Amino acid sequence: MHEQHTNPPATDGSKTAGSQAMIAFFTIVAGTVLGLAGIDLVLPSVPAMPAIFGTDIANAQLVLATYVAGMSVGLLMFGALAGHFGRRRLFIGSLLAFGVLSLLAVMTDNIHVLNIIRFFQGAAASGGAVLAPGLIRALFSELGAIRAVSAMGSIESLVPGLAPIAGAWLYAEYGWKASFEITGTAVLAICALVILIPSLLPHIGQKRSGSSASYWRVMKNKSFIRYGLSHALVLGGLLVFVFSTPAVVIETMDGTIEDFIRMQFVGVCLFIVSANVNGSLVKRFGNEKVIMAGTIIATLGSATLFAYALFGPNNPYHLVYMFWILNLGHGIRSGPGFVRALQTTHGEDDKGSALMILATMLTGAVGTAIVGPFIQFGLVGPTLALVLIVVPALLLMYIFPPFKEGDQPSERG
Repeated sequence: MHEQHTNPPATDGSKTAGSQAMIAFFTIVAGTVLGLAGIDLVLPSVPAMPAIFGTDIANAQLVLATYVAGMSVGLLMFGALAGHFGRRRLFIGSLLAFGVLSLLAVMTDNIHVLNIIRFFQGAAASGGAVLAPGLIRALFSELGAIRAVSAMGSIESLVPGLAPIAGAWLYAEYGWKASFEITGTAVLAICALVILIPSLLPHIGQKRSGSSASYWRVMKNKSFIRYGLSHALVLGGLLVFVFSTPAVVIETMDGTIEDFIRMQFVGVCLFIVSANVNGSLVKRFGNEKVIMAGTIIATLGSATLFAYALFGPNNPYHLVYMFWILNLGHGIRSGPGFVRALQTTHGEDDKGSALMILATMLTGAVGTAIVGPFIQFGLVGPTLALVLIVVPALLLMYIFPPFKEGDQPSERG
């Protein structure tokens, strides 16, 4: 018989409401971010791998592709296993596996063996992404969880910008193995701390009683669709635009990569600011109004970019003045929407997280692939795709029912 799983609300006198909760939060986030950096840190060394391993660029690119494939499988695997083994135990196990696999990678001189290792490394890395939201939600009250999840999103948003810079420096100074050695050692250090100091990560989110809900049952929940799928569409649409814009700027707008970096920098800054004030907005206006407002702003941002693509002067510098609107909307709704989606699963946080992350990845990957052949026609392709992805997110907010407050404990500040 499994122990009953709950997400106990924190109270003012609870131990996890203070410094211990913050230490646990940063421990969880550190382990998760190192897993997410597994692509961006390695990215700068990939062009040199054909020469290093005596192979072609196609096999070298698989170093990235196999990692993403492993993450996709791992998302569903960890979401299913969490109900049987407990989030804390699985989180530690995923860190241990990721660290060991990272160090194993530096011992091979065969690109095919490296790609096999990368698949399993990606699967292990997905454990943090799946389990972290449930662990964090169990540490804090509802409002505290919104703030914590938003803060985690802010930290994670820095990875695509900073990790390639760090990876390029590591490769230039120490070679391709350095990024694997750094991440592997750091993750194993976190894992050792959690094992040696059990209080560092409280025993929360353990095994559930009875049979856990299936993925299908979670997906059939109309309120989960309202929050979870809309979250995936807004973020997925943003990723499609970001992945496609560098080529568009350089090939069709007579711009440079610096134009894209400038646009992305402003967008990320606006996301971080808005993601870290949404807790205060929720406290004042309530979850539903904040999530809806963020979705509307994101939709307006998408429409603005599309209108510029149709009628604007095609100046890449102008993107700085429009892209931030989409990021602002995503930042406002990201934390409240993500936590709300988890609440609708009634304890199946891990499956909810896995489904939202997987839906986001698929939206970004499929959308980018579809847009690719149309990049030669300029900004119209990516912005049209953005509108076609984000507008349905707004429609979902009107079509599907909101979460009922009575289903969960009331908010705390």
